[in-house]
Amino acid sequence: MQKQLTILFILVINAIGFSQSGTVKGTIQDYNHTSLISVNVSLKSTTKGTQTNENGFFEISSITSGDYILNVSYLGFKSKEIPFKISNNETIDLGNITLYEGNEILDEVVVNGERTNKFSRKETAYVSKLPLKDIENTQVYSTITTELLQSQLVTNFDDALKNAVGVESLWASTGRGGDGAGYYSLRGFSVQPQLVNGLPGLTNGTINPANIERIEVVKGPSATLFGNAVTSYGGLINVVTKKPYVGQGGEVSFTSGSYGLNQITGDFNTALDKENNIYFRLNTSYSTEQSFQDAGFRKSFFIAPSLSYKVNNRLSFSFYGEITQAEQTNPTFLFLNRAAPSVATNLDELGYNNKLSFTSNDLSLENPTQNYRIQTDYNLSDTWQSQTLLSKSTTSTKGYYTYLYDFGGNTDITFSRYLNKQNANTQTTDIQQNFIGDFKIADLRNRVVIGLDFLSVTSTDNGTGYAYYGSVTPDGGEEAGYPLSTAGVDAALQSVGVNNAKSQYEIYSLYVSDVLNITQNLSAMVGLRLDRFDNKGDITNTDDDYDQTTFSPKVGLMYQPILNELSIFANYQNGFTNVAPEMVGDPNAGLQTLKTFDPEQANQFEFGVKTNLFKNKLNVTASYYDIKVKDRVITDPASPFNKIQGGEVESKGFEIEVNANPTKGLNIRAGFSNNDSETTKSDNTNILNRRPLDAGPKTLYNFWTTYEFQEGELDGFGLGFGFNGGSERFAINYESTGEFILPAYTIANATIFYVADKYSIGLKLNNAFNKEYYKGWTTINPQAPRALLANFTYKF
Repeated sequence: MQKQLTILFILVINAIGFSQSGTVKGTIQDYNHTSLISVNVSLKSTTKGTQTNENGFFEISSITSGDYILNVSYLGFKSKEIPFKISNNETIDLGNITLYEGNEILDEVVVNGERTNKFSRKETAYVSKLPLKDIENTQVYSTITTELLQSQLVTNFDDALKNAVGVESLWASTGRGGDGAGYYSLRGFSVQPQLVNGLPGLTNGTINPANIERIEVVKGPSATLFGNAVTSYGGLINVVTKKPYVGQGGEVSFTSGSYGLNQITGDFNTALDKENNIYFRLNTSYSTEQSFQDAGFRKSFFIAPSLSYKVNNRLSFSFYGEITQAEQTNPTFLFLNRAAPSVATNLDELGYNNKLSFTSNDLSLENPTQNYRIQTDYNLSDTWQSQTLLSKSTTSTKGYYTYLYDFGGNTDITFSRYLNKQNANTQTTDIQQNFIGDFKIADLRNRVVIGLDFLSVTSTDNGTGYAYYGSVTPDGGEEAGYPLSTAGVDAALQSVGVNNAKSQYEIYSLYVSDVLNITQNLSAMVGLRLDRFDNKGDITNTDDDYDQTTFSPKVGLMYQPILNELSIFANYQNGFTNVAPEMVGDPNAGLQTLKTFDPEQANQFEFGVKTNLFKNKLNVTASYYDIKVKDRVITDPASPFNKIQGGEVESKGFEIEVNANPTKGLNIRAGFSNNDSETTKSDNTNILNRRPLDAGPKTLYNFWTTYEFQEGELDGFGLGFGFNGGSERFAINYESTGEFILPAYTIANATIFYVADKYSIGLKLNNAFNKEYYKGWTTINPQAPRALLANFTYKF
């Protein structure tokens, strides 16, 4: 009897086991019936999930009988929910499931799995305001992923941008009002990071990397889709922030290093209401840092709350906020004379002691910044989506700003110190309404964005004028001056006037862009922007008001000899700048008159290739570009009281970027660029046929590789090594001044790390060989020497 009961018990257990062995399977594809790899597939309200293989196939087994909802999500595509019912020991085949391209909100699902090619993330909904893969986008852009930043223990924005091919720091963040963020050279033109998630996001300081999901550096004039206020002729820099995801988790990280660096960051994600798909994420950071020079510091507190609410498969809302409280001493640049020759033409002749800051920790700037964004997405149908966005930014500056200026022409090299008390703020409001379509007309696929954009920018300046505050020599000799204290500076500024300036401008825009698939392998991108610029200037003076209307076209062709693996492209892109009217005429000869100008225009022609080979293990982008800028406005060389229009600049060059994952655990990123820029036409012979100063070095290169052991006793340990550098560049290059050349440099960096399930530790050596090097744009800005960083991160 006992034996019979035992057999019966085993049979019951087996029956229960069989009843729990249901399976659901299927294949995920896109609109073109192309299989999608690594798509997240999960059963809603359970812990079961998987990812599709290289054929787009998925299978989830061991499912108990009952009713379920299959959730399918993939970055850059609209999520899909499929209800199904499964019975005992049943296999449900859902067949081919088609995903349509859409937004990125709530598309990130936490699923265990290793993503190939960590340094390359090429799908984005921002670059073209359409969810295009990089290989089908006729525009070139470089993506700096969060995995790349983590592998390098990046603690500041300048170090992050060293990973973008063709980008060079020109001017460190000064914190001063109006333009206090850093300047970078991109394709021969200066640019500042002024976009967050595709919308204006200004700062007078530096950007905190704690909330960066990735950085997108878009190459070439990009006014057609983004206007001229936040772009340059060389391109734009867009910061994509971390977003809430479906799941719960986070991490706490601490980094400590040379020169007083201490930084703690936190990242926490949770469901506020799992049943109603409301998710919240909080990123925060507190950091302090001193300088390698005799004075200087930076400290900041940053908090970034974000909220996503997916009402249903058609409607979703999101909110993103970034609040920064920062204080720093501004870097005291050595400004070279822009009109008269200096005694020195290079650093050896200058005799500069770069350990001197020529400032005091008493003289600091506060840079509070707030950026808020609200986004609503509504799927009107399977082929049309409405996207409504509101962005508001406020950035301020308050405190003391100093700089040193070389008057030139002296037998002794002497710099005069000037300073003022800053009190300024800039506020922006941007409203966008986009309609995004994916449909066919006569069997031709169209991916269209139609958008309306309103941007309002208000700037206030209540700072003082500048006061002379003694002279110094580059080696530290003090010829005259006062104690560098707030009391001494305040006394010097008592006789200086205070500004009372408030200005405003508004831009109304309409844009449309269409990616037309002529065949499955051949596509064309056509875009046009109508831009109405309403400049109110000084709000107390109606004489400087003016309006300007500009058209900005864009055309691109893309041919894929091997679909989704190899593409050949060419593009024409446009950029423009609205030039404010100027009062001209000698004031000693009578009343001045207001002179207006046409917008400056930049036109780029570019062609190249893109690859996505070996199942996304090798991404290469190589291109040649030629940018011509016309109608530049300059000061009339015959009269300092007159402005003339008609200058031209040409910037052309070659770029190549490689992201490779040849074997599991090994990731490689490399880039090389060569740029040739010249002022080809100008009535001002001072700059004619010379390389513009904002063009930066002619040659730039970067390399970074990491390897993490995958098995054995060293499993989890890893090494990283890389370098970046550039050729010599002009700090000054005018006929009247001659040349001041900053030398070429190559900087090496290395890491060693260990990664476990719940934690990771790492060491980073920056500037491993302690190279002395400089950046500059009519300035001399010394860079940090060797520094050691240590990091500990705990994940939960």
